[in-house]
Amino acid sequence: MKNAPHTPSTLQEAIIYFADVQVNHDFLTQLRWPNGVTCPRCECDDTSYISTRRIWKCKGCKRQFSVKVGTIFEDSPLGLDKWLPALWMLANCKNGISSYELSRALGVTQKTAWFMLSRIRLAMQTKSFTRLDGEVEIDETFIGGRAKFMHKAKKDRVITGTGGSGKTAVMGMLQRKRGAKGHSKVKAAVVPNVRRGHLDARVRESVKPGAAVYTDALPSYNKLHDAYAHEVINHAERYVDGRVHTNGLENFWSLLKRSVKGTYVSVDPFHLFRYLDEQTFRFNERGKTDAERFLNVASDIIGKRLTYKALIGADMPPATT
Repeated sequence: MKNAPHTPSTLQEAIIYFADVQVNHDFLTQLRWPNGVTCPRCECDDTSYISTRRIWKCKGCKRQFSVKVGTIFEDSPLGLDKWLPALWMLANCKNGISSYELSRALGVTQKTAWFMLSRIRLAMQTKSFTRLDGEVEIDETFIGGRAKFMHKAKKDRVITGTGGSGKTAVMGMLQRKRGAKGHSKVKAAVVPNVRRGHLDARVRESVKPGAAVYTDALPSYNKLHDAYAHEVINHAERYVDGRVHTNGLENFWSLLKRSVKGTYVSVDPFHLFRYLDEQTFRFNERGKTDAERFLNVASDIIGKRLTYKALIGADMPPATT
C-alpha cells in the first residue's frame, strides 16, 4: 500500500504501539489523509490544527473535526488505543473473536464490545466486487441451530418442515485460483430461500457469461446452461468428478460454521450478513500478512458510519403491507 504509515507486525507490537495517544492519532491521520488534511464535510483543504485538542478547524465551513469524524469511530467515547487493537484482532483471528472475549481484553462492557465488532465488520464489507470468471463453484447452505439440541417448545415453534426449515439460507460463489500463486476468492450473501428465482438471478448478476460453473444437483440451477458452461455434481452419487465439485465452497462453509457455532454460538438472522462479511474478508485476504489485513480494514473505515439504532434496526422504516 503506497504511503502507508508504519504498522506493527504482531498483536503484541500493535497493543504497545497504539497505546500512545499521539502515535495512534498520527497513524490514522497519515492513513486517512496521505496528501494533506481535508475537511470530511466540505472537502476544503484550508484547515488549521489545534494541537492541544488534536482537532482541526475548517476555514471553509467553519466547523471543527477530529480524525474520527466520518469513520466507523465517529461519536465513540473510546480512544483509538482500544479501537485499533480491536480492529487488529477481528481482522486476523481465524475464527473471529466474541464480544465477551473482547470486552474482557479491552475492559469495556459486552454491549460496547458487540457494537465495536459490528462497526468493524462494516469496514470489512467488500465495497465493489468484480464479476467472477474462469471456474466458479456455486453452492448454498443453511445457518441455524440443530433441532436435536432445541427444547421441545422451541422445536415445535421453529421447525415446521424438513431440511433447512427454521434456518437462514446462504448462497456462496467461489472463483477458483488462477496460477500457482493465486488464491480463490468467495462471495457470500443471505438469500430469502433457495428457489430458482433468487439463486439464478444472483448467479447471472455476479458471474460473467461463458464461465465454467459447477453446482450440485439442486433444480434451481437447471437454467444456467444457456449462459455458462454448467456442469453438475450429484452428491447422492459422488462428491468429485474430475474438476466438477464444490469442495472449495464446502471448505468455506466449514470455516464459517466453525466461527458461528464455536466463537459466536448464537447469531441472529438479522445480523448474519455482518458475520458473512467478516468471514469473507478473512478468506479472501488469507494470502496477506496480519499487518496487511489490518491496513486493508483500517483504510476502509471512512464513510461507513453505523449508529446503535441502525444496528439493532430501531430506526428502520416500518414495513409496508
